[in-house]
Amino acid sequence: MSELFFASLKGRNEVPPVDSDAFGVAKFVANEQQTKIKFFLQVNNIRNFVQAHIHFGRVGENGPVLVFLFGADVSTIAEQEGITTREGIVQGIITNENIVENNVGVRDVRDLLKLMEHGKTYVNVHTEQNVDGEIRGQIERLLQF
Repeated sequence: MSELFFASLKGRNEVPPVDSDAFGVAKFVANEQQTKIKFFLQVNNIRNFVQAHIHFGRVGENGPVLVFLFGADVSTIAEQEGITTREGIVQGIITNENIVENNVGVRDVRDLLKLMEHGKTYVNVHTEQNVDGEIRGQIERLLQF
């Protein structure tokens, strides 16, 4: 059975909240075998965009990175040159190889999907000026088909 997930990204969702004109959406569709997740990330009115991730955590909690959606290694964020865009789109496919080593027990796409189903993940978009995150949104399951 395939699943559809969605996140609405805003600065006020950050912990602590960020005053930003940037906003975005993220959509995720998992295949029936739960081995791949196709994603679509759209960001708007953002300056110096350097990274985007799926993180572990509930609303109001910060947590570790589970998957990179955009950008290079977290340890090199200070050296990265960000992009500024009125509207930008990043898309791709998450597989087991994309899962970042973590301390919350996510080893593969199936584990990630279980957390997504239970509201324990969020998308975080990082910029040069807000390295801890400029816009954020909790991932919610919309549909199972």
